[in-house]
Amino acid sequence: MDTPLFLQACLIGLSIAAPVGPIGLLCIQRTLQHGARTGFASGLGAATADACYGAIGALGITSLTLAFTALTLPLTLVGGAMLIWMGIAMLRSTPPAAAAEVKHGSHVSAFASVFALTLTNPMTILSFAAVFAVLGQGQTSSISQAALMVAGIFTGSALWWLGLACGVAAGRHHLRPPQLRYLGQTAGLLLIGFACWQLFGLVVD
Repeated sequence: MDTPLFLQACLIGLSIAAPVGPIGLLCIQRTLQHGARTGFASGLGAATADACYGAIGALGITSLTLAFTALTLPLTLVGGAMLIWMGIAMLRSTPPAAAAEVKHGSHVSAFASVFALTLTNPMTILSFAAVFAVLGQGQTSSISQAALMVAGIFTGSALWWLGLACGVAAGRHHLRPPQLRYLGQTAGLLLIGFACWQLFGLVVD
């Protein structure tokens, strides 16, 4: 195995997953509301979507890159609608009766919802394509190299979400129900704000 290439891909996945945005906010809130497993399952959805986009970038599939770019408008509309819906759900949700308790949610639905939400962000594939272009990867990469990079991207991204979920879960025991409710409502408003910002960008463009 080309260890340097794998580690380089891990850093790419970690760097793309780490910035706090709507996906990170959603995973944090789900961890507070449902526990580390649900939060990590949500993060794995994002990591899987990152791996899919990373595969397109690593293989240098220009036609798919152009196709996703052409779908910017519908993808942004769908992603914005999903963020608004999730934000409203957060505003209406109630925290556990005690900070040490969790309301266990469906790991499958948590994974699928974040996977779909991440896929509706066309800027993700452009970010991967730009990174691979700078690193000299892309169309010149072999299938084995591309597979190794995709595995590294998934691993790096998944490690970030695992650390985030475990860290938030460890801190949630110090929070009381009113604080959890406040954090949930704040997260819901921020998600709606992210959605409005995305939709406003369409109008300006």
